[in-house]
Amino acid sequence: MDKSTFENKKQSLLAKYEALRTKANKVCDKYENGIYDRYELPALTDAHVPLEWKYDFNYVSNPHLMQRLGINAIMNTGAIELDGKIVLMPRIEGWDRKSFFGLASSENGLDNFRFWDYPVALPDLYPNETNVYDMRLVKHEDGWIYGTFCSESHDDSQPGDLSAALAHCGIVRTKDLKIWERLPNLKTRSDQQRNCVLHPEFINGKYAFYTRPLADFASLGGGEGIGWGLCDDITHAVIPQETFIDTRVYHTIKEGKNGQGPAPIKTHEGWLHLAHGVRPTAAGMRYVLYIFMTSLEDPTKKIYEPGGYFISPRGSERLGDVSNVVFSNGWVKRSNGEVLIYYGASDTRINVVRTSLDKLVDYVKNTPADALRSNDCVQQRIALINRNKV
Repeated sequence: MDKSTFENKKQSLLAKYEALRTKANKVCDKYENGIYDRYELPALTDAHVPLEWKYDFNYVSNPHLMQRLGINAIMNTGAIELDGKIVLMPRIEGWDRKSFFGLASSENGLDNFRFWDYPVALPDLYPNETNVYDMRLVKHEDGWIYGTFCSESHDDSQPGDLSAALAHCGIVRTKDLKIWERLPNLKTRSDQQRNCVLHPEFINGKYAFYTRPLADFASLGGGEGIGWGLCDDITHAVIPQETFIDTRVYHTIKEGKNGQGPAPIKTHEGWLHLAHGVRPTAAGMRYVLYIFMTSLEDPTKKIYEPGGYFISPRGSERLGDVSNVVFSNGWVKRSNGEVLIYYGASDTRINVVRTSLDKLVDYVKNTPADALRSNDCVQQRIALINRNKV
């Protein structure tokens, strides 16, 4: 194409991008449940990633206006409120399968997200680290904002297996989400650590982590569940001993494996947790989200656990690179009591639901626990029906 056509096409791309980015999001009442509001549009998709991150806009070096560094998907975002805005730190996956982090902010947390100028360039401490993903952001009482994420590398003890990988918990910290300090990876007794999350407060003067030790990188059913451990020094984090606060259970939504989502929210009743549960199906693994609560006095003690899932993939959310999956590592409680929950849908896009802290506390306290047997579940439902007949 000639230079004039190139410029016209570039301007058309930029106009379409801005129209997409600024489109208002509306409540979707198709899946009304009284617990939260789903929204019609994803908060972020691959198309929301800035065009200058993908295209070479120089006519001399790219006369056909091709994407040079394409984006495959965006998913699994950390989330935080900073300076009155909601800031997301999503996992962005390129055509090359490598993931990296970006930052996007919005006034209302539902739409009109604008990416910051550049993707996040984390300090590079580990030459063998191949991939990074699934950032959890937490404001800790020590004054820092911490990020914990999966640091993945090849398992060189199995040189003949290109799928053999090691997952570690990477740790960074910042004051402003602009300047990042990389700390050494978390060390535990397990060779594999996924879904590690920092607790927002000290416990007996120590830093507390939620963990998920696994025997194998991609194992299903190989771990006990969501772990908990304490460390003395976050700058050289070592957890000598882990206990389990939420374990897998046969024939439930977390039969295969489960893991902590974002850091828990502190309420007047207890610590409110969002987690993912996985079960095997004939079509592969199904990921859903569930909620439970632990004690303020002892965060390892579970005090409420509603039965079943809290969010499951619905409609178009079920389709994507890894179908039938929802995964969350970011939620935000605002000063007005509003809670925004962000979740990756089928490893392809980021969706959002909006609820309130009052609703979540009501849900976690008053929703019946899983009765674990079909007969007992029927009795639960009969009791509900009878209450409605009064």
